Amino acid sequence: MKTIDELLAEGVTGKRVFVRADLNVPLSGTTITDDGRIRAVQPTVAKLAGAGARVVVASHLGRPKGAPDPAFSLAPAAARLGELLGTDVAFATDTVGESARATVAALTDGQVAVIENLRFNAGETSKDDAERGAFADQLAELADLYVGDGFGAVHRKHASVFDLPARLPHAAGDLIATEVGVLKKLTDDVQRPYAVVLGGAKVSDKLGVIDHLLERADRILIGGGMAYTFLKAQGHEVGSSLLQEDQIPVVREYLQRAEEKGVEFVLPVDVVVAPAFPDLKTKAPAHPATVAADAMPAGQMGLDNGPETNKLYASKLADAATVFWNGPMGVFEHPDFAEGTRAVAQALVDSSGFSVVGGGDSAAAVRILGFDENAFGHISTGGGASLEYLEGKTLPGLAALED
Repeated sequence: MKTIDELLAEGVTGKRVFVRADLNVPLSGTTITDDGRIRAVQPTVAKLAGAGARVVVASHLGRPKGAPDPAFSLAPAAARLGELLGTDVAFATDTVGESARATVAALTDGQVAVIENLRFNAGETSKDDAERGAFADQLAELADLYVGDGFGAVHRKHASVFDLPARLPHAAGDLIATEVGVLKKLTDDVQRPYAVVLGGAKVSDKLGVIDHLLERADRILIGGGMAYTFLKAQGHEVGSSLLQEDQIPVVREYLQRAEEKGVEFVLPVDVVVAPAFPDLKTKAPAHPATVAADAMPAGQMGLDNGPETNKLYASKLADAATVFWNGPMGVFEHPDFAEGTRAVAQALVDSSGFSVVGGGDSAAAVRILGFDENAFGHISTGGGASLEYLEGKTLPGLAALED
């Protein structure tokens, strides 16, 4: 996989360099609520621009239906990138149309442009190879070179991620190189004890990575909405908590395998419950109560780890040499249910081991809850990509960058 430094050594001055970034940031209207992904790709863009390239940045944002939708415009992300770069960033109001062609043609050496949301074109995400390839052909007309640096999208077989690199000389950006290097520390050369913390809503989203980690991890700590399927599999009442009944048999199998392999599986011992899911807009009091995890009352919904669980999890992470965390422990967006996630983040900060926050909601939680990002070993920009890498899957966007 060619690095961006190797590309620079060959010379990029005056060349149009297409950077597939991940600017998929959360928005409240047109206000960016977490700019972590933009800050992560800024060094690659700055390095190319500083070398005299004419940089064309492209990304998706959200899930528009293959057509323009103002709610998913990349305009706010383009403006924020310009602020971080300290220079004006041009913005094209389409992907491969008149605006994109004119905007790119107007670039001079060292200038940067962002084209509109790639998913405004149905060809970006099409499962039809020909349709996807046709869109990649149009994108290729905008550039001379390709740099893949959108780690959060490398697990997608999309036109700008998978097909476009085959049409242009290509290299991996610094962000992707960093992400892959970190993930190799979680797979190829793991320092032990190796602890994994998994949360989030659905256990079905994590089954593949749990299956893979049962062969590799020393401890697996479970929280978030997915914990209630595990508790139910152990025979406990879970009230009105999120539950995936159809996953109970496989969860029981995993618990049995963990016991046979000597992998410590840690589940909540107490949980914070409320009568209903909280209002995340008003943050109105949700009337929480703490109950034992094996004594949840009917009609109550589990929404966070309890204080005893927080202590237990901190103790299980204290001596870990390597920790991977993906998924919040509760509804951290509401103050009544943020302590479980805060406790895990604090345990990683306090640990002397190498800690990796696996992107997605976990990365957002770290920032929203006010933690210093530099206190963690690494904060990934790709939740789904990180999980699929740890599952041992081939990621299309990484495979496309291999020579």
